Amino acid sequence: MSALKLPAFYPVLDTEILSHRGMNATEAAETILEGGARILQFRHKGFFSRDVFETATRVAALCGEANAVFVMNDRADIAMLLAAALHLGQDDLDPADARKIMPPSAIIGLSTHNERQLRAGDREAVDYLAIGPIFPTGSKQNPDPVVGVDALRSLRAVTEKPLVAIGGIARRKALAVFEAGADSVAIIGDLYPEPLTKPALRSRVEEWTQLTGMLMGMRGR
Repeated sequence: MSALKLPAFYPVLDTEILSHRGMNATEAAETILEGGARILQFRHKGFFSRDVFETATRVAALCGEANAVFVMNDRADIAMLLAAALHLGQDDLDPADARKIMPPSAIIGLSTHNERQLRAGDREAVDYLAIGPIFPTGSKQNPDPVVGVDALRSLRAVTEKPLVAIGGIARRKALAVFEAGADSVAIIGDLYPEPLTKPALRSRVEEWTQLTGMLMGMRGR
């Protein structure tokens, strides 16, 4: 595995949120990519029907056209079919087993929620680690305990792998998260304004793209 440089802004295409707010995933993906995103995770927690697979296929094609990394959440089989990156949770396929069946060059990420999981994840054959929830979040039915910015700062020293902060991160909180050492922020809730329209989503994505670019530039000085 070569060293991976993740985009600082890591949007998550959450099909459940989109369904509740009246926008289909393909339309949302197109808008997010037009707004400047260079990585996009497809997150579908329900039954993976043929229709969902067709949607994921369209989103993967859009990412390819935009030269953006397409990441499949949870499902190694779907990631393989779509030649996608893969993001695994703690209850998904073990990263070592996923690595056996994924192409050698495939990007694999792993979610962690505490120091023990982060240390274990650092020993796995994954390209990046996610840690969270950093703040209280409404995007999960049964969220793990909040990690917090102070703990994120100390956990940064646990791994040299790229570290993605996730969970309840809004624009006004982004500075603190990057200052604590995150390389990237995965955004779900704050990505989708209400009411959700294409112009509103495009504007929000552009805000995040500009903000994360500025914050990473400040940290690099």
